[in-house]
Amino acid sequence: MLKDITLGQYFPGSSVVHRVDPRAKIMIVTAYIVALFAARGLWAYLLCGGVLVLVVAVARISPRLMIKGLRPILIIVVFTAVLNVFYTPGTVLWSWGFLRITEEGLRNAAYMIARIILLIAATSLLTYTTSPIALTDGIERLMNPLKKLKVPVHEFAMMMTIALRFIPTLIEETDKIMSAQKARGADFESGNLVSRAKALVPVLVPLFISAFRRADELATAMECRLYRGGEGRTRLHVLRYTALDAAAFALTAAFVAGVVALRLL
Repeated sequence: MLKDITLGQYFPGSSVVHRVDPRAKIMIVTAYIVALFAARGLWAYLLCGGVLVLVVAVARISPRLMIKGLRPILIIVVFTAVLNVFYTPGTVLWSWGFLRITEEGLRNAAYMIARIILLIAATSLLTYTTSPIALTDGIERLMNPLKKLKVPVHEFAMMMTIALRFIPTLIEETDKIMSAQKARGADFESGNLVSRAKALVPVLVPLFISAFRRADELATAMECRLYRGGEGRTRLHVLRYTALDAAAFALTAAFVAGVVALRLL
């Protein structure tokens, strides 16, 4: 299960999606998420899903990789679906005691599952096609107006990107620790929920120690390279909007307009 978590990983490529400005990609993903929450009805969700499938194909990201990245949220999806199916009032299709399945509940569960899957897939696609450095620059440039309010924009963007970048590293470290503990006789799969939680204690302690050690090593490396934050810092690659970004914005605007139109109809 741990190996299925792909959030935070970057897959280099030369596709059109990879070449879009990181600022544009962040804004486009934000607009897509807003459109997802604004979507109502089957056709609106089909439009959202179709657009995402098209972008994944253009980005040349393996569909198997996208599906693999969705496996860790299976429990959340199932839990959300069950809540919607049994606790949404409406036309009762089946009942047993206090449990009731309604037509509206089934519909809401299907829409909620689609929304969660598309939301996770869209945000994962952002990290798949954007390097951590480009993502940091994009977040910082978008948050530049907050500098007037004395907000440490560069530090905040760097912190977010480092946290995102270290997700795969910590997952890999967790998998190694669990394998080592299993070789020593640890059992993480049998017993009730409390027993399994207690069995994770020998994993959490070395994981925290490893995380703090990596953080200290990163801080030392940044100090040795005379890193002093964003003040007076220059960039090797200066972000500039191009015709490709303008086309991406235009297509996003058309997509959002389509979702709104379907909602109104």
